[in-house]
Amino acid sequence: MTSNMATDLKLRDRILEQSRDEFLSRGFSKVTLDEIATGLGISKKTLYKYYPSKEELLRASLHSMMRSAGWELERIASSDKPLVEKLASALMLVGKYVSRIRGETITDFQRFVPSLWKELDQYRQEQIINRLIKMLQQGRAENVFRPEVNEQVLIYMLVSSLRSVIHPAILSKHSFSAEEAAMSIFKVLFEGAFTDEARKEFHILKNSTEFL
Repeated sequence: MTSNMATDLKLRDRILEQSRDEFLSRGFSKVTLDEIATGLGISKKTLYKYYPSKEELLRASLHSMMRSAGWELERIASSDKPLVEKLASALMLVGKYVSRIRGETITDFQRFVPSLWKELDQYRQEQIINRLIKMLQQGRAENVFRPEVNEQVLIYMLVSSLRSVIHPAILSKHSFSAEEAAMSIFKVLFEGAFTDEARKEFHILKNSTEFL
């Protein structure tokens, strides 16, 4: 890679990071390309060179965030840690990413860039929720759950909880964080479903200062 290419990639990353923070905190309609360019210390012409429109910039910045979430989830899923720890880590990760989006931002996205919001919601289903489902299925195979627990019911309960509780529109109205909500969901849904051995692992995990 030449120095020019490296500089180009570095600038792209800076643009995506700056614009992502602006869009997630203020929404699509309230952010201007002039503000983003000024914040980066570059000209609007330079910004247009990489991203010809505000919608393209939003799409690129959100796709970058979604890819990062996917990579982190894959890293967790493919690690050699106990499944109990992987499940808890995955839920906490989901909470971390969701907490970056304000409730008003979702309303703004749905109104002004509905097709992009659908992409984001579809990604959440296909990449994030489906990865969690695979972990639950792995839990059944590894006898982490008590035999009388129906993992399909557990899956639907988890998906419903993620959609209705760890959601910016809900979090913005309450004092608990997305991470706190994720851990509460984990405790309520899984402690009763775990075998005695898996439950012991979870209690050790809760008391570990190394966890996350």
